[in-house]
This record gives sequence, C-alpha cells and structure tokens, in this order.
Amino acid sequence: QVQLVESGGGLVQAGGSLTLSCAASSGRSFSGYAVGWFRQAPGKEREFVAAIRWSGGTTRYADSVKGRFTISGDSAKTTVYLGMNALKLEDTAVYYCAAAKGMILSSMTQHIHYSHWGQGTQVTVSS
Repeated sequence: QVQLVESGGGLVQAGGSLTLSCAASSGRSFSGYAVGWFRQAPGKEREFVAAIRWSGGTTRYADSVKGRFTISGDSAKTTVYLGMNALKLEDTAVYYCAAAKGMILSSMTQHIHYSHWGQGTQVTVSS
C-alpha cells in the first residue's frame, strides 16, 4: 500500500510560483496509478486541481488552473510534481496529493475515487 508525502508548500506573493511534490513512500512506484492534486480552502469543499495517469500520460486540469499549473512525474515514477505559476489569492488552500490504482479517465477529477491520501501542505498566496 503506497503512502504519500507532500512537500513544497509555503507563503508566496500573488503572481509568484511554487512547486509541490508528492512522493511515494519508501521509493514505491506510482506505476499503474493515477495521482491527483486536490485543494481545500477554509469553509469550502475539497476541489480537484490536476491529475495524471501514468498509463498513457493523460493529464486533467481544473479550469481555474489551466494554463497556470502543470502536473508531471519523474522518470522513476516515484514522485509527482505540481508546478504552480501566476498564483492568485484564491489559490490559497491546503493542497492534498491522492493516488489510486486502475483509475479510469472519467474518474480522475473526482476525489471519491482516490484511495490513498497525503497529509496536505499549506499554500498561502498574499497580496
């Protein structure tokens, strides 16, 4: 069973950039998994941000981050990155990494289909 460890959150000014990392524990591989990023702001529901499915390299993005965020994985398939550019105040949230094996494409954007979750990392965008 894969465990997920997020890192890279922090405080950044609006317009700035951050890169989040999601590592599979003990060097486990994400091979066969889909890995997604979700976020939750105070008082709001958890929302989909981006996802990648290693089989075929398919990616999905929320409309709110399309063109600003990029999800990618390393060649060893042990770490997934979320590159975030042109950050806005409304990007402030706790960001969670999630993974699931055998994900079908139509389920990639829905958090209920992910079985493994990280502890979350705070991203705060200031004006």
